[in-house]
Amino acid sequence: MKIAIPSKGNTLDAPFDNRFGRAENFIIYDLESNEFKVISNEQNLTAMQGAGIQTAQNVLREKVDVVLTANCGPKAFQVLNQAGVKIYNVEADTVKEALDKFKQDQAKELDQANVEGHWA
Repeated sequence: MKIAIPSKGNTLDAPFDNRFGRAENFIIYDLESNEFKVISNEQNLTAMQGAGIQTAQNVLREKVDVVLTANCGPKAFQVLNQAGVKIYNVEADTVKEALDKFKQDQAKELDQANVEGHWA
């Protein structure tokens, strides 16, 4: 299982980014191998609009099964949900803490967006 986690850095100890569409980076963590890689989301940090959709598409290219996030808007939710990716709400200080909460069933699966769109 591959998990995408928004991050403000490039390690598991990096701060967890509460944003999805405008997160700095994503840690793509593979639960089977316990390995991870970092993908940049720099192109969406200052996007005038569509950051959530574009970020969701970038995450999908990594063939993830799960996204851990504090906030997911309606357009990003729709793209991820239609692709079969499960989205979990989690509050954490670090990427590792978010991952640990998911592993301990302390993350809540979202059945809809939990924030309004940026342009709503």
